[in-house]
Amino acid sequence: MSGHSKWNNIKRKKEATDAVKAKIFTKIGREMIVCIKEGGPDPNNNAKLRDLIAKAKANNVPNDNIDRLIKKASGEGNKNNYESMIYEGYGPCGVAVIVECLTDNKNRTAGDIRHYFDKFGGNLGTIGCVSFMFSDKGIVVVENTGIDEDTAMEDCFACGGDDLTVEEETIIMECPPNDVHSMRESLTEKGYHVLSAEAEKIPATYTQLTDEEAARKMQLLLDHLEENDDVQNVYHNWEIPEETIND
Repeated sequence: MSGHSKWNNIKRKKEATDAVKAKIFTKIGREMIVCIKEGGPDPNNNAKLRDLIAKAKANNVPNDNIDRLIKKASGEGNKNNYESMIYEGYGPCGVAVIVECLTDNKNRTAGDIRHYFDKFGGNLGTIGCVSFMFSDKGIVVVENTGIDEDTAMEDCFACGGDDLTVEEETIIMECPPNDVHSMRESLTEKGYHVLSAEAEKIPATYTQLTDEEAARKMQLLLDHLEENDDVQNVYHNWEIPEETIND
């Protein structure tokens, strides 16, 4: 495993502006609404909701905001109906892109996504055109507090993981996608501070962009996708240069 986690691609946004923080909460909020409708408002009985609450806290969302959202989503008057949509296509120079959305207006969302691809040198394809290049994996990111790498590896395996990468600030652990919830809870019980725990789509191969204009357009495509409230996750196989991540 070598830096392919979505976590690495958003390190440069850790010190987000208030506007970006609000947008992050909007996206987490939509996930919570869908999750509560499917599994109920009690996090003790809804593992996915527990993960989303942890995700919100990791993004510095105040507890009061989380509580209000849960109450609103579980209330009888809540009429928010979000539908899951997935779009696949190619960015500049054939970079594979998968976009996961939660939307209350499919026509609006489809139009926006198609516009971004067209504007920045890509093209939107059909379902399945790039997904075969990715595999689903659980990615659990914990804070690196100076723990011995051998101990971290033992704990990773004991909690259901099958691989890990130790970095300066974080330890990124892999597990089967369906084991993300149980692994997060097991690591928390062992005293780890879990920063992120999600099932992600990991590309089998990566594409380098040596042309500066193509790289600029690819970054603009990603920026516009991530800024759209309907977009929940964006996966791609662009091998982003380290200097771009650390900007």
